[in-house]
Amino acid sequence: MFNKILIANRGEIALRIIRTCKEIGIKTVAIYSTADKDSLHVRFADEAVCIGPPSPAKSYLDPIRIMAAAEITNADAIHPGYGFLAENADFAEICRQHGIKFIGPTPEMIRKMGDKITAKETMIKAGVPVVPGSEGLLKVLDKGLKKASEIGYPIILKATAGGGGRGMRIVRKPEDFEEQWNLAKNEARVSFGNDGIYIEKYIENPRHIEIQIVGDQYGNVAHLSERDCSIQRRHQKLVEESPSPLMTKELRKSMGDAAIKAGKSIKYEGLGTVEFLVDKHKNFYFMEMNTRIQVEHTVTEEVIEFDLVKEQIKIAAGIPISGKSYIPKMHAIECRINAENPYKNFSPSPGLITAYHSASGQGVRVDSHAYAGYVIPQYYDSMIAKLICKARTREEAIKKMKRALEEYIIEGVKTTIPFHLKLMEDKRFTSGKFDTSFMDDFVMDEEKEPTE
Repeated sequence: MFNKILIANRGEIALRIIRTCKEIGIKTVAIYSTADKDSLHVRFADEAVCIGPPSPAKSYLDPIRIMAAAEITNADAIHPGYGFLAENADFAEICRQHGIKFIGPTPEMIRKMGDKITAKETMIKAGVPVVPGSEGLLKVLDKGLKKASEIGYPIILKATAGGGGRGMRIVRKPEDFEEQWNLAKNEARVSFGNDGIYIEKYIENPRHIEIQIVGDQYGNVAHLSERDCSIQRRHQKLVEESPSPLMTKELRKSMGDAAIKAGKSIKYEGLGTVEFLVDKHKNFYFMEMNTRIQVEHTVTEEVIEFDLVKEQIKIAAGIPISGKSYIPKMHAIECRINAENPYKNFSPSPGLITAYHSASGQGVRVDSHAYAGYVIPQYYDSMIAKLICKARTREEAIKKMKRALEEYIIEGVKTTIPFHLKLMEDKRFTSGKFDTSFMDDFVMDEEKEPTE
């Protein structure tokens, strides 16, 4: 087992990893930018190293500064969390070259699944269902138009290096193709430094369901059931839950088997998530694979009573997994609490938290680095907490979530708590009959915005 792990991240996920490390007797090193000097992950780690100014490019995204921190503290492993360098194959390679264990898959695995075209080709070979589309990147507009015509509209243009909804454009008719093609390529170039574009058939109003998998270096792969991530805005997830209201015993087995196939096809090592789109006929299609721990891993932890970070660390240390697949024992829902104003188009709301009271009680979990007096920086993601509620049934979990949201107090900044409260009372949501188009006509009444 490792003696000391450096956490190459910040905020709630860094704090989450520190907690597990403390429980299993591993020393921790926090890294932080000058904007994060008062963050809780800095306070609760055994050691902390400032690695630069607020800009991510000069701190959390700088491999040289991070490796220097690992070397001066004698860390023998690095946990990347999610975001930043978590799916950066070059960073994983640097760790390997320096004899420091990267807690995650190998650089080769990250490269294979990080490029969406390569990932799709890999899944086709593995026999995993994929969305019909182009066989590779489309570099010429005319070929793109021809392929779109063959597939049939609507289609979706996707950046091969994309993520977070950037470099994606839906095209419903041929006369709009050229404009959306140029917009997608330009956005991909600016966001990822790679303007590679491919085409897929656009699945109208699907469910977004992902399967958590776990694999070890001995070729064992298992799945830890599903999460439904269909409540999202501009391809950004807002709420996740498990089990999915859509799921049946037969569909779970089919999707679980496909996810295991995906993992075994690349001899996957560590935690990973295979994401699928599911149409109204319950046909499912591979969308992408995330080669890291997910924001919403907490949902899975609650329904199967399993510490996923601990499992990650054990796998990285060479301990084999049991190979057992799991199904949910409870129902859990997670609401992402962002420092955003839901009444003003979810605009960011950084600043000073003047009052903070966390929700609590049986079946309520809060993962957060926020506290009264904490200043939310403007430089990073706006998520400040994850509120997870579990109960025996979905109906009970929704009621518990509503109660927990009502007692969760964050003042001084705007948050998405009012949005989640309204969502918990929405009949479409409570019925479980929704899809990824849910937010298209969900409106927050600005006249009802509370005043401080």
